[in-house]
Amino acid sequence: MAARDPFADTDSEGVDRRPLDHNGEPVVATWKGRIWDTFDLPKDERKLLFKVDAFILTFASLGYFLKNLDQTNVNNAYLSGMKEELSLYGNELVTATSIWTVGYVVGQIPSNLLLTRVSPRWVIPGLELGWGVLTLATYAVRNTQALYACRFLVGLFESGFYPGIHYLLGSWYTSREIGKRAMIFWLAGSLGQMFSGFLQAAAYNNLSGVHGLSGWRWLFVIDAIITLPIAIAGFFFLPGSPLQDKKSWWLTEAEHQLARERLERVGRKGATPWSWRKVRGILFSWHTYFLPLLYVIWNNGYPQNPIGYWLKSFNPTTTSPGPVPGTTFTVSQINTRRSAHSLGWFHVLSVPVPLPGTAIFVVVAILYAWLSDGPFRGRRWPFIYLGAVITIVFAAIIRNKPLYTDIKGHFALYWLCTVGEGAGPLILSWINEICATDTEKRALLVAAGNDLAYVVQAVAPNFVWKTTDFPAATKGWTWVLVLNSLLIVWTGIIQFLLWRDQQKARARALQSPPHGSVVEDAEDKYPSPLESPVEVSKA
Repeated sequence: MAARDPFADTDSEGVDRRPLDHNGEPVVATWKGRIWDTFDLPKDERKLLFKVDAFILTFASLGYFLKNLDQTNVNNAYLSGMKEELSLYGNELVTATSIWTVGYVVGQIPSNLLLTRVSPRWVIPGLELGWGVLTLATYAVRNTQALYACRFLVGLFESGFYPGIHYLLGSWYTSREIGKRAMIFWLAGSLGQMFSGFLQAAAYNNLSGVHGLSGWRWLFVIDAIITLPIAIAGFFFLPGSPLQDKKSWWLTEAEHQLARERLERVGRKGATPWSWRKVRGILFSWHTYFLPLLYVIWNNGYPQNPIGYWLKSFNPTTTSPGPVPGTTFTVSQINTRRSAHSLGWFHVLSVPVPLPGTAIFVVVAILYAWLSDGPFRGRRWPFIYLGAVITIVFAAIIRNKPLYTDIKGHFALYWLCTVGEGAGPLILSWINEICATDTEKRALLVAAGNDLAYVVQAVAPNFVWKTTDFPAATKGWTWVLVLNSLLIVWTGIIQFLLWRDQQKARARALQSPPHGSVVEDAEDKYPSPLESPVEVSKA
């Protein structure tokens, strides 16, 4: 049998697989629509999505940027005077991080389930307001007990933001749109982590001693000043779910109805009452056990880049002259800018070493999302497979390559080894789509995937990415190989289970033909394990 063309307009049975506009007509792709999907839609639908993007995507990206900024600021503060002022000479920083993790793990699932009963318009900005206030409170801590209390509560309030936004994206966008938005949202968090160090440096250098406050205390004040206005704005501009909440003030009645029709056309459902039947359905569904673990495997299967440890290992010690005589790196070169003239490249490589790798990763991740939503018709699985294969190749090469030969090649490998990591937002989008007809299950499994991933991420590195194992980190690279191989197998199992459910649905349909065109279950929209839940033309 010939292989299916992933870009074909029809499936194996000749059914038109192109997404539909709200008039029920297949969307004809143009070059502008390949860049941003709304260009191919009718004027009223394009206007609707412009508004939704302006409010949801802007708030989500800024909020996640700030969440990661607030999440990492305690480590920067520790290195900038907190350690000495609060006498943190033992394991207090590790304890504070562990306490934050407890709050973060405890809060995710309850917070996401709350979104099915209380409008996201109130819950999500409320979470951001909470962690903003507590970030501000951290500037005034005078002892470890106060620090621990603030960190726990910050983790608790931050916990619901990431899965909550993914739930909200699944409540507004179809399969030709959600992947790009999920990716943009996710990448915004990386900027927050990168920016935290620069913000701390600025606060320490320019504000230390102002009004009697140390530079590290000003870091928390500045974070709060940035965070709180965004949180307050969310109460006014962030919408609820169109299938369960009232119309937002910035939408017309016609636009609100159009938003509902778009979702109903692809099988999305609003909230339904909890019952023992629903609970049993969730407990006995394979979705509950396979879908969250897909995200857990991906999240823990990408490498922890050892480039900093590798650069530091070039320097001589009291017992060793260094592996490559004449090649050394200073602390500032390792942490900020690295001279490369000793390697014979350019006179000066005047960019941070992580920057090329980050730039490459961002470009590839965006490419994944644009291809998945566009030419691949909302299919997520090709990019899970592709990312896993790429990561396996680089992990195998790095694991077996001598550390101090072909130094230029090592730089290239460390810059490129993260290009396979971009499938995470697409996995959560896939969960949103597969569970489209059960809002409570969708909220639960999106949160469970992120929650369990964080639990494993907090524990596993202590065994497989030990600091003492760097820069070789043989156990860590072996862990990457194993998990990415498992990711390929796990994705295949999920595709098989989706295909099996579709065959059962077809058998039921032959025995009792459906009246109308509403899809009874999201699984029924998979004509094969290679297809994706997109609108299907009935013409």
